[in-house]
Amino acid sequence: MDATELHESFQRCERELRGGYAPIAVAVELLPRATRPFMYALAAFAAHTDHLADENPGDPGAIITWRAETLDELRRGHSDHPLRRAFVHTVRTQNLDHRVVEELLDGFVADSAAPPRFETVADQRAYLRAVSGTVAELGMPLLEPTGSLRELARLLSVLGEVFQLVDIFQDFPIDLARGRCYLPAGDLRRLGLTVEDLRGTGNRPALDALIELQRKRAADLLDQGSRAMSMVHPSSEPFLSAGILAVQAYLDELSRQKSAALTRRMRLPMPKTLPTGWNPVHSTTRPRRIRLTRARGPLRLRGIFTKRRAPLHAEQARPHHAAVILDGNRRWATAQGKPIEYGHRAGMENLIRLAETASDLAVPYMSVFAFSVDNWSRSEAERTMLFTLFAHSIEQHRERLHQQGIRLQWCGRRDRVPPGVRSALEATEQLTANNTGTTLTVCLDYGGRTELLTATRALAAEAATGLINPAAITEDDLVRRFYLPDLPPVDLLIRTSGEKRIGNFLPWQAAYAELVFEPVPWPDFTRDHLLAALDEYSRRRRRFGGNNDTPVPLPA
Repeated sequence: MDATELHESFQRCERELRGGYAPIAVAVELLPRATRPFMYALAAFAAHTDHLADENPGDPGAIITWRAETLDELRRGHSDHPLRRAFVHTVRTQNLDHRVVEELLDGFVADSAAPPRFETVADQRAYLRAVSGTVAELGMPLLEPTGSLRELARLLSVLGEVFQLVDIFQDFPIDLARGRCYLPAGDLRRLGLTVEDLRGTGNRPALDALIELQRKRAADLLDQGSRAMSMVHPSSEPFLSAGILAVQAYLDELSRQKSAALTRRMRLPMPKTLPTGWNPVHSTTRPRRIRLTRARGPLRLRGIFTKRRAPLHAEQARPHHAAVILDGNRRWATAQGKPIEYGHRAGMENLIRLAETASDLAVPYMSVFAFSVDNWSRSEAERTMLFTLFAHSIEQHRERLHQQGIRLQWCGRRDRVPPGVRSALEATEQLTANNTGTTLTVCLDYGGRTELLTATRALAAEAATGLINPAAITEDDLVRRFYLPDLPPVDLLIRTSGEKRIGNFLPWQAAYAELVFEPVPWPDFTRDHLLAALDEYSRRRRRFGGNNDTPVPLPA
């Protein structure tokens, strides 16, 4: 299985959901970008399995074959099936529970083999758990659990049951025509009904009461399962909320339609109403294109003028991506006889000013080195103070950045920083995801060697399982496994406070960067210093190992 085939398989999963299960696809779009393909793979596999069972009632041959092939491929870690390929890859690489997959497939085999016969609500729920609760539980690791895994698994399974109940309600006309009833027989008897009564319009009060009973049970389960929202990472909450809101809207409509749902198919609504401010995390929307003009020679930015300085030439080259190592906070504070916290606080304030200056000057990308993997060696007291300041600053200035059209993204490890910092950054990522101005990349708990090592390990794992041919690996294959694969090459790298090294900062992206070492400490770095660095950049001749002695054109 090569990388192209795997990519095509994930795309097929997405197309299948968008084509026949659009509400699910909309909800998946609210997950972090890195998680979406895996959730598409799980949902598409479950949907396809359900389709096989629905198309062959009473004839389990097709679903038995599907089950056997899937389990065999999971053991081998490889699939040639165009849809199962992505599913097998997801289960294997994300360490999902194979036993839950087997439980899911066994549930569909049993459903296809014989008409449903549920005497009690407990019997019905056992079926719901097998064919849908399992799917929800299987995807639990993708939602980044923050609470008890056992309790979260139970709550997600309950949500899965509710979604399957909605599927049962939607399919009433089709299933009843086939002689299949997924409602508990005890409920029908208590209301004096038979399965045949469900196909007609007689005894409307009893039919209405039956549907209202099912709706109330589904609503109770939905309330119970909704508690899972508090046990997953905030970046996964919009996904769960979208599904819950869509089901709630469906149940509200079912309350109005009552027994009419037995003869008229009601579709699950698209999840349109989401809490204000929620946007897809790590959106693939690109920043707006900067206005350009073509004079003689390379493509350039339109003129930008300085304050308190002579204007820059209207056709000067500008960096597409500038990066700054924020160095010197502690030395600056010590020189002024102040505590270290004073310097870090001034540095945080200057970071916000830098973002606004980059936006004013129409620099498309600005990256900053805020906290290195090596900074963990500092005292616990200083680290705690740093993280507290950072979280407070981001929360304080979030709306200000958003109003100026600045898009913030985080580059680095996300599993070690305090929850408050992570929440502050990811909430800002969500809020600003669709902004089209300067993209501000905050490198927090970042190390270039760590990023390269992590990406290399991912490639090695795929090569070991046959997902990629080692001889065919390209630079793009490695870059796709970086924290931010879309981060463009660094054109200009600035380090403050007089140090003359890049310090493990974006080594791959900055391989051909022009370096500017500014002697002033970071809190004293002003707009004028940035403009001086841009002036210096515009005078550099970038040859990239060749002989072309002309300024490099701005990337299109």
